[in-house]
Amino acid sequence: MSTVNNKRETVIPGWLLMFGVAIISQAISKAVVVRGSHPLEAIVVAIILGIALRNVNLVPKACYRGVSKFEKVLIWGIVFLGASLTLEVLKIEPYALVVLAVTMLVGFWSIYFLTRKIGFGGKLGTLLAVGTTICGGTAIAITSPLIEAKEEETGYALGTIAIWGLVALLVYPFIAHLLRFSQTVFGVWASTSIHSTPQVVGAGYIYGDKAGQIATMVKLTRNIFMIPLAFVIGVWHLRKRVSTNNRGQKKINKWGVIARGFPWFLFGYIVMALLRGFGFFSSSGVHYFTTGGKFLILMGMAGIGLNTDLKKMIKIGTKPFIAGFIASVIVAVVSLVMIGVVGIR
Repeated sequence: MSTVNNKRETVIPGWLLMFGVAIISQAISKAVVVRGSHPLEAIVVAIILGIALRNVNLVPKACYRGVSKFEKVLIWGIVFLGASLTLEVLKIEPYALVVLAVTMLVGFWSIYFLTRKIGFGGKLGTLLAVGTTICGGTAIAITSPLIEAKEEETGYALGTIAIWGLVALLVYPFIAHLLRFSQTVFGVWASTSIHSTPQVVGAGYIYGDKAGQIATMVKLTRNIFMIPLAFVIGVWHLRKRVSTNNRGQKKINKWGVIARGFPWFLFGYIVMALLRGFGFFSSSGVHYFTTGGKFLILMGMAGIGLNTDLKKMIKIGTKPFIAGFIASVIVAVVSLVMIGVVGIR
């Protein structure tokens, strides 16, 4: 049997576990009612249940590979949800782009200079800045080889982003309910202030369908900014390296690194949206795609929980933890201010 087939088979147990957690989470969500009329969101249940299973060592090792590949399941969920995109949701995109551009610009430089003041090296500060303002772990994975960051720096950045992204996923919807944000406001806020695509999509659909649609659409737009930013960072670092006469360094294929991190599934999402817009799907077809996409998102959220090792997170250290918190607050506040400035309601 080929190596490829072996790899495919080893993914199945983890995906079956995610499927099981998703089914159980839906059942619990329907059975438990919080504060009288609001059901306990299945996404929240899936994440918490996944975290519990992982941290009491109830996840079989045979499931590790499949669980670690949760984003593949989530990507298909996002593609299917393209069929639910409506003209009403698209109308918010021009306003969201303004919020997005200002939040990324102010957030990036604020975090970069903040980390330098705290005492981090420039590379760790750069990784935290791109991870917080662009697309979480993917941005860090793309940027790390471009600036030749140490493995320890990359690990710190990834761990910090994972912690605060998970916190934002669970806490931001709660804050938004307290402040009575509209679906539109929360969708834009989540998409411009939460780190990774899975966390943004999860938070959006916790708050509501419209918020989820807006959050997904704007976040995918945000991810595209990784290409010009990665190019600028790569050129900037190359100039610094040349100016310090560092020779014998391993050459980096910048475009290869960027291509591997680019969200190619964005095109699938757009195709599904176009097909829906041109009437290729019946109303029942849209319903099935949307329902299937939401369930795959739920499986992805279960995967996030099943991948969360709290012991590893504790080892990150105090400084990156504090820096990640401050960085998240900066981006969240700038985003909210800009939402108010452009008049999104």
